[in-house]
Amino acid sequence: MTPGYRLTANAALRDRNTFGVPAIAPWLIEVDDVAALEEVLALPQVTDAETLVIGGGSNLLFAGDAPGAVISLATRSTAIVSDDGERARVRADAGVPWHPLVMWSLEQGLCGLENLALIPGTAGASPIQNIGAYGTEVGEFIDIVEAFDRHHGVRVRLDREACAFAYRDSVFKHAPDRYLVTAVEFLLPRTPSLRLDYAGIREELGAMGIAAPSARDVGEAVIRIRQRKLPDPAVVGNAGSFFKNPIVSQARAEALLVDYPTLPVFRGDALHNRKLSAAWMIEACGWKGHRDGNAGVSAAHALVLVNHGAATGAQLLALARKIAASVHARFGVAIEPEPKLIGATW
Repeated sequence: MTPGYRLTANAALRDRNTFGVPAIAPWLIEVDDVAALEEVLALPQVTDAETLVIGGGSNLLFAGDAPGAVISLATRSTAIVSDDGERARVRADAGVPWHPLVMWSLEQGLCGLENLALIPGTAGASPIQNIGAYGTEVGEFIDIVEAFDRHHGVRVRLDREACAFAYRDSVFKHAPDRYLVTAVEFLLPRTPSLRLDYAGIREELGAMGIAAPSARDVGEAVIRIRQRKLPDPAVVGNAGSFFKNPIVSQARAEALLVDYPTLPVFRGDALHNRKLSAAWMIEACGWKGHRDGNAGVSAAHALVLVNHGAATGAQLLALARKIAASVHARFGVAIEPEPKLIGATW
C-alpha cells in the first residue's frame, strides 16, 4: 500500500455502481489523502482521456468495462468552518455520502438541503450533476467547489459563478477530464425558506399531521415520498431518475397541451421555455412496469430503470433507447439520460 492511495488491478466494479451491473477497471485507485493526488495523476496507469472518477456510482451506467483507470476519493470529513448565526459554511470532503450529509446538516439546525434527502451518491458528485429534487437544486447552496485542476496541476477553488450551474449541468460535466472535485463548501441558512408546493410534499406533511413544518419535517416528508416511489438500490439496482425532464420552448409546450392537456408543464430555466414531465410521457407510452428480461422500468415510477438481478449495462441502455424513441415518436420531444454512460454514447 502506498501512503495516500491504494492500487488494485483488474478491479470488479459491480459493487461500485448502484445499478449493480458487472464491469471491470484495469486499475482502481482509492485515494485517502488529497495531498497524494498529484502523485496519483502522474501514475502511468492514469490518462486524461480515459480515467474515470467515481463517487457512490449512483450516476453511472457501465454499458461496458471502464476504458482506463478508475479513481475513487475515500476522504470523508465534514465540518462547520464558520457560522455568523444566520448562515453557516459547511465543508464536506468529496467522499462524504450525500444523504447522511443532508441529515447531519438538519441536525445542526441548518436548512436548504432538506428537499434533497435520500438522493444516493456523494458530496463530491453533487455539483457535477447539480443534483436536484422537489423544487431544489444543490447549486443554490454551493458557495465553493474545491478541485484539482488536472490541466494545470494545481488545486483550485471555484465559486458558484465559475461552476456554471444549470439544470442537471455544470462546468464539471463539460470538462470531465480537467476538474477532479475534492471538497464542497455549502452556505446554509439557519432560518428556513421551505419549498412545499412540489410533488406532494405539502400533502405528505398533512398526512404526517404537521401543520407548521420545520426543515427536518420537510426532509422526513421527502424521505417518505422517495421510499414509496423509488426502489432501494440495495434491493433493486437502479440510479434513481434515469431521464432528464426535457426543456422546450413555451410555444412547443403550449402546442403539446392542446393535444395532451394533463401533461405536467413547469417553468424552465428561462422565461421563454418550459420543462416537461418525462415520467408522464414515458408512462403515457406504456413503459411503466415494463420488463425486457432483467432490464426493466420500475412499476412505481416511470423515470426509474431497474436491474432485476442479472441485467448488463448494455441491456439497460438498449431499453432506455427504445423508451426515448417511443417518446419522440409520440410527442416529438427528445429525452436524454441523466447518468453518465461508460463504454457507449447516447
